[in-house]
Amino acid sequence: MTRVLLSLAVLAIFLLCLYGMWHGWRRRARRQAGVLPEFPQPPAETGATMLETTGVYVGTTIGDDWQDRVAVGDIGHRAEATLKLTESGVLVERTGASALWIPADRVDGARTARGLAGKVMTADGLLVVRWHLGDQVFDTGFRGDDKDVYEQWVQALGGPA
Repeated sequence: MTRVLLSLAVLAIFLLCLYGMWHGWRRRARRQAGVLPEFPQPPAETGATMLETTGVYVGTTIGDDWQDRVAVGDIGHRAEATLKLTESGVLVERTGASALWIPADRVDGARTARGLAGKVMTADGLLVVRWHLGDQVFDTGFRGDDKDVYEQWVQALGGPA
């Protein structure tokens, strides 16, 4: 009987932790929705693709805080994705989530990084695109299947931000 009660107590604590995490995520999304600008929608025609790679969209963070993940809408959700550099901007086509569009005139540069939005890897494991909307700065992280292309992306997007 003691084992059953102990098991139920552990299950209850686990469920309480899950509820707390869910509630915190929703509170963050509500708070950010009031202060962050609306993210741009991809245009119907993005122009010719200059670079393309596949991998995982890690997330978008606010400013220089690599842990302050954007939670508005589905922007905060990780997903398999294709990253495309086109004539008019950067397109992140995510599987099971909306596309993320970064207009070319909003891109401030790119760099490689060790971590972003709770995802920590070996040195230079992530490609991070720095961009802005109004006066708000964002970092969008992407973990490519082929990390050898990162240098091309960094050069094409203007080097370290």
